[in-house]
Amino acid sequence: MLPFRIVYHEGYDLNLGDHVFPSQKFRLIRERLLGVGFAGESDFVAPEPAPDADLSLVHEAGWIERLKTGTLSYQEVMRLEIPYSQQMVAAFWLAAGGTTLAARHALSDGIGFNLGGGFHHAFPDHGEGFCAIHDVAVAIRSLQKDGLIERAVVVDCDVHHGNATAAIFGGDRSVLTLSIHQFHNYPTEKPPSTIDIHLADGAGDEEYLKKLRDACEALIAGFRPQLVLYVAGADPYCEDRLGGLNLTLEGLRERDRMVMEMALKHRAAVAVTLAGGYAMRISDTVTIHANTARAAKEVLDQCGWRKTR
Repeated sequence: MLPFRIVYHEGYDLNLGDHVFPSQKFRLIRERLLGVGFAGESDFVAPEPAPDADLSLVHEAGWIERLKTGTLSYQEVMRLEIPYSQQMVAAFWLAAGGTTLAARHALSDGIGFNLGGGFHHAFPDHGEGFCAIHDVAVAIRSLQKDGLIERAVVVDCDVHHGNATAAIFGGDRSVLTLSIHQFHNYPTEKPPSTIDIHLADGAGDEEYLKKLRDACEALIAGFRPQLVLYVAGADPYCEDRLGGLNLTLEGLRERDRMVMEMALKHRAAVAVTLAGGYAMRISDTVTIHANTARAAKEVLDQCGWRKTR
């Protein structure tokens, strides 16, 4: 049995059809982890959809209602950049429930792993860039509401800037945000995170890892959060169709180890979400995300976890 739980639901697939976002990847990652013997069926737990009361801690009531009833305007659907369906809506509710469940498991086990989520372009009143509900923000607010945490840090390693994360938590001293991303990429408008690392096109493993290490150390050691929300995007990969960075498979795996190891070293639990990944070969995207799970096990086996809060 793994030392952490993997949160997954078959409803994570957003039912996008022939789309650049391969939302079938969630099922394929699960099949990979089972197929190679890394995980067993008992290592997976299924989430419930996030209750509307939790979503309303982040999102405006009108946005939640328009999503549920299918009354989005044409402009809102175009901004989402994914086709509307009830299955798509259900997937976002499940992803939010899944990240919240992973965060709760993280507080007990050291690491909690959501095999989905990381929808960091979802604003309180609208969605953008394939993201309708900000599962990471919902999880943080839910745990704060229940008194389980006071302080959290979001470490966003998607190739795209975490614009909605920065906007939602801007000015909130209880949640600090870090985004490391390709500067000349989506989104055009980038609200300031607590720490933004703007990388030039083509940045590779060495530069990426050094800048991320220094920033994580400063943020986590100085702030001492109880929980780190790690947005482990696969799209900094050198063969990603929507990215322009040059990270290798091993560089991405080292990134994963570094973030999780640093959090645990400073007694912060880690909730992992997977975010983007659009490699030319979907098998590469699956490998990158599966390697994140492998890195989680390596770090927990090495560091252990002793709940102190």
